[in-house]
Amino acid sequence: MRMPIQMPLRVLMVLGLVACSAAGALAQLAPSTEDSPVSHAPAPKEDDAPVATLKVDVNLVNLFFTVKDKDGALIPHLTKQNCSVAEDKTPQELKHFQAENNQPLTLGILLDTSGSQQRVLPLEKDFGAQFLSRVLKTKDEAFLVSFDVDIDLLQDYTNSPHLLQRAMDRAEINTAAGGGAAGIPGLGGGPVPVHGTPKGTVLYDAVYQSSNDKMSRETGRKAIIILTDGQDEGSDHKIAEAIAAAQKSNVIIYGILIADRMQYGSFGLGYGGDFALKKMAEETGGRMINVGNNGNKLQAAFAQIEDELRTQYVASYTPTNAKIDGSYRKIAVDCKADKGDELKVQVRKGYYALAPEE
Repeated sequence: MRMPIQMPLRVLMVLGLVACSAAGALAQLAPSTEDSPVSHAPAPKEDDAPVATLKVDVNLVNLFFTVKDKDGALIPHLTKQNCSVAEDKTPQELKHFQAENNQPLTLGILLDTSGSQQRVLPLEKDFGAQFLSRVLKTKDEAFLVSFDVDIDLLQDYTNSPHLLQRAMDRAEINTAAGGGAAGIPGLGGGPVPVHGTPKGTVLYDAVYQSSNDKMSRETGRKAIIILTDGQDEGSDHKIAEAIAAAQKSNVIIYGILIADRMQYGSFGLGYGGDFALKKMAEETGGRMINVGNNGNKLQAAFAQIEDELRTQYVASYTPTNAKIDGSYRKIAVDCKADKGDELKVQVRKGYYALAPEE
């Protein structure tokens, strides 16, 4: 049964599976027999440990971010003295700074169920369920959405990995767009328009609705994980609107790019999904992980995201520009190691100065 997405969702895990496959274009994938990747994140605190809370203040800007060294290793033990924040190039005074791995986490998973994902959907279900069973703690919640020609809520906010897994098991590939054509990208299964404005994979709409209708009501750490090939076809919203909705809701987007570019080449089609997914992720403080169509890389991608969600910092400041005018403010966070070495900070690019009712 189709369910509207406009109902409260706590953990958005967005598994975007973009449909664009022609019969016989991809061989059936099987999970890699290589050793499973192991998470190296610091062990989470006990569930009954005190949970950090932040004072609600319309002028308080909260930034959740991760820090890595030049080799990409996560840095978990920085202090307020190691980092600085600037808004529109103006230095800001940090009021709060700490490592944050115990504040409740709200996840949203967006699963692309368009035709091009048919061969990898079983892998996404398997590794996605494993990820949720590991990452969800007592105070966390998640929800699951699928998108193709429509956007469907498969599981509302829950703390139960079992319910989320059952919802994933119900996810099915949908290639019956428009006049019921299927298989070829753009004809019910993918990103290339044919006649008029057919809908094939409404990725941007899924991000917009999940951010605006679900995540905007939540506080604290929030992340959306999208499994998709990154191609959008038929969305009512543009990519800029999807990014803005995520930024206004303070949502971090992680994009897991699952795509077989040879499939697009076989139809003489261009491919640009990696650019769109990377832009949405980086603008919101996340990142895109390209796994191709390899099961072992997909499993490793989930392990990397788990590590980053457990090794976050939260920094808060009251901006020197006190105007609540809806304008977009650019953010820059710089961190240095105790020895003075520059570190790479993964943080959203900016925020909108919105009044409470907005």
